[in-house]
Amino acid sequence: MEGCLDFFNEYVMGIVQISVGFHYYTKFLNRRAKLVPRLLFVVCGAIVLTVQAGGLPAFAAYVLLHAAVGRIAYKEELLSSVLYAIVTGEVMQLCYGIFNAALCMVYPLVHALPQKVVSVLFMLLGNLAVFAMIFCYRMIYQYFVCSDADGGVKKSPYAVLILMPTLLIFLMSAYINYTVYGNAIITDRSGKIMNTDHSQTFVIQLLGIASLFCVMYAYRRLLENVRLSTQISLLAQQEHDLNQYVEEARAHYESTRSFRHDIKNHLTVTRELLQNGRWDDALGYVTDLESGTRELSFPCSTGNPVVDILLGNKLGIAERSAIDVHCALTLPYPCAIRDIDFCIILSNALDNAIRACRDMDGERYIRVTGNVQGDFIRMEVENSYQGKGLFREGTGLSNIRRTAERYQGAVHMKLENGSAVLNVLLIVPH
Repeated sequence: MEGCLDFFNEYVMGIVQISVGFHYYTKFLNRRAKLVPRLLFVVCGAIVLTVQAGGLPAFAAYVLLHAAVGRIAYKEELLSSVLYAIVTGEVMQLCYGIFNAALCMVYPLVHALPQKVVSVLFMLLGNLAVFAMIFCYRMIYQYFVCSDADGGVKKSPYAVLILMPTLLIFLMSAYINYTVYGNAIITDRSGKIMNTDHSQTFVIQLLGIASLFCVMYAYRRLLENVRLSTQISLLAQQEHDLNQYVEEARAHYESTRSFRHDIKNHLTVTRELLQNGRWDDALGYVTDLESGTRELSFPCSTGNPVVDILLGNKLGIAERSAIDVHCALTLPYPCAIRDIDFCIILSNALDNAIRACRDMDGERYIRVTGNVQGDFIRMEVENSYQGKGLFREGTGLSNIRRTAERYQGAVHMKLENGSAVLNVLLIVPH
C-alpha cells in the first residue's frame, strides 16, 4: 500500500506537475507545445527531479532544462527563456511550499489518527497544490506576460532588471522547501513539529508569490511604457512627414495659382504669334506651356491637394517595387476633416499594403478607391495578400482606428480570396 502511494505521489503527480509547468512555460513564450519536445521534457524532467530525491541542485537543473527547451526547441531569446524558466519553477516551489507549511500547521490536530490515514490525507491535500499552480500560471499568463506582434515574447534588455529579484525569490523558496520540508520532520508528543515556526514560513511564501506577481506586473508596465514611447516617437516622425506633405501641397497650390494668373498673358503671346504667321514659334511656345502644366499635375487627382501629394509619393514607391497601382478616390476640399487625418489613414494603410505586397510572390497590386456620399466619406484600400487568413492588428491599423473614431467613423479589415481589404468610413462634422 505504502509503495503504491509513494509511486503515485512521486511519479504520477511528478509527471502531472512537470506537464503543467511545461504547458504554461510554452504559453509564457507564446509558443505551441510541440509533442516531441513535451515528451522529451517530461521524461528528462522526471529523471532530474528524482535524482537524489530532488534537492536544490536537481531543481536548478530542472529550471535549466526549461531554459534549454525554450532556447533550442523554440528559438526563443536566451534571456526570456531563462526568465520564464525561473518563473515556472518558482511558482511550483512556492505553491507546494505554501501547502507544506499549511499542512504542518494542521498536523497537530490530526496526529492522533492512524498514521496511514494521515499519510493518505496529507498526500491528497498536498497534491491540491497543482490547482494552485494552475491558478498562478493563468494569472501570470493573463495579466503579466507581454507579447509582441510576431507572437513571441517581448525581446527587451529590461528583462535582466527583473531576473535578479525573481532569482532571489526562487532561491528563497528553494531554501525553505529543501531545508525545512525536505529532511526528516521531528515532532513532540503533542504532534507539534519542533524547531520550525510554520506560520512564519507560510506567510513568507505567500509574500513570495505576491512579490513575484508584483515584479512581473512592474515588468509588463515597463515594457508597455517602452512600447508607448516608441509609438509616440514614430507618430511624431510621421506627423513631421505629413506636415511636409501639407507644405508641399501649399507650395504646389501657389504655383498653380501663379500659372492661372499668367495664363492670360500666355494666350495673348500665342495669339500674336499665330496672327503674324509664326507657326513654328507658336508651336514651340505651346509645347513649353504643356511641359509646365505637366509639372503642376498630380499622378492621382482626388480633389484634395495634400492627399494627392501623399498618394503620388506612396503609390510611386509601390510602382518602383513592381506593384500595380490604381487610384479612384474622390475627396472633398476644403473639408471639416483635417488634411493630416486623411494622411494618417492613407499613409498607414498604404504602408501596410506595400509591405504585404513586397513579402509575396505572384500578382501584386494596390487599389485605392472611395467617394463622398452626403456626410459620409468612404475609403477603401485593397491589396494582394499571401497568408493563411491570420491577421494581427499592429500600430498602423491602431492609428487608423483611433483617427476614424475621432470622426465617429468605423474601420473594417477583411481577408478573402488572396486579398486584404481595408474599409474606412468617416462622418464629416458640421
